[in-house]
Amino acid sequence: MKLSKDNEEIARTGPGTVMGNFMRQYWIPAARSSELAEDGTPMRLMLLGEKLVAFRDSSGRVGVMDHLCPHRCASLVLGRNEENGIRCIYHGWKFDVDGNCVEMPSVAPAQDFKEKVKARAYKAVDRNGIIWVYMGERQASPPPLPMVEATLLKEEEVDIFFMMRSCNWMQSLEGDIDTSHFGFLHVGHLDPDNVPDGHPLQHTASERAPEYHVKDAPWGTTYGAYRTVRPKTTYWRFANYMFPFWTQTPQGEFPINIQARAWVPLDDEHTMMIFWRRRTGGPRGTNEPLKDGKPLGGSRAQPEFVPVDTSWLGRYRVKADESNDWLIDREAQRTNRIYSGIDHIGLQDQAVTESMGAITDHTREHLGPGDLMIARTRRRALAAARAFAAGTPAPGVDDPALMTDARSGYFEIDESVEWQAAYGRMMEGASRVPATAEG
Repeated sequence: MKLSKDNEEIARTGPGTVMGNFMRQYWIPAARSSELAEDGTPMRLMLLGEKLVAFRDSSGRVGVMDHLCPHRCASLVLGRNEENGIRCIYHGWKFDVDGNCVEMPSVAPAQDFKEKVKARAYKAVDRNGIIWVYMGERQASPPPLPMVEATLLKEEEVDIFFMMRSCNWMQSLEGDIDTSHFGFLHVGHLDPDNVPDGHPLQHTASERAPEYHVKDAPWGTTYGAYRTVRPKTTYWRFANYMFPFWTQTPQGEFPINIQARAWVPLDDEHTMMIFWRRRTGGPRGTNEPLKDGKPLGGSRAQPEFVPVDTSWLGRYRVKADESNDWLIDREAQRTNRIYSGIDHIGLQDQAVTESMGAITDHTREHLGPGDLMIARTRRRALAAARAFAAGTPAPGVDDPALMTDARSGYFEIDESVEWQAAYGRMMEGASRVPATAEG
């Protein structure tokens, strides 16, 4: 498939690409801390099109490096994780978490040259239950850790959810910033008369064609969708895109809605979604019962996953995919029990984005007024990546606190308050996580 230049540059994230070089300036969430045990089994890890091996050494340090041994290119995934290093089973060469060759037992001592051999290794940090990897050129002195607010929560304060999607990172991400699809894909079957006062979906059922403002923000892009719900009262839903692959959605009360999603490119055609959401002890959003005592149809709490395997793309895959039409229930669709016929909010998004193909050809689209945030975000991401290629620093890399000003959610406020002023006022009263990059 021949893609336009813009389409090509925004989709490709491998080494040497415009977007790939840009993303490598940021720390990347890669795995759960629990996926790696001290001296445990090495793990295949795909990030930005690179095949890596990840392991935790005897001292608890995490190593992430090219999976090919620098000696004869046998895979270190097969290696022995032992005594603070990973040893290639082919000739016994051993490497520490920094990629230094520390033992060369198949070479006579007089001919040993281990100080001249180094595996391509990346900095890795374990924070708040997540392993972060820095793949940029600043390995000797990497930038500060990210300060996306939800990721600063301690493990006991947050739920973290992983789910792989079989399509490009940008089309995966766009569902989170597409405010007009919610009233159809997710709640097209919702009867407004069945929604109790104060329910998170109270205004959504009748907001099928939202009006909204969109603008660039220091962290990326932001939108505020609005409608009048009572005399002189405006209902707002704010959402954000944050560099390089983060989103925040408006499904939560703004003052307490500390959440974020990372859409991490594994390669150009597979994306790992990682979702952080603060545990508030309150209602779980769309699962809260309606007037009839039942939850929203199609809002099953968890999808079904296939067993994890050791292949490059073998983690956090769902059973629903193109081969089974994403487990669509046509009877539920026909009877309007579930508008899409797919029983899980995330799977509904997964189905439509994967159905577009591995990489969407944007020349076949006809964007409308409801797609302003998507168009703005594509331009913003690509412009930032191209600016970095021309010598401009990547936004927020050395000033990660920039991202703590981003918050999403819904609220009501007097109609006289301008949208950005309304956002600022709500931020002043919002529950915050201490602004520190330390875990």
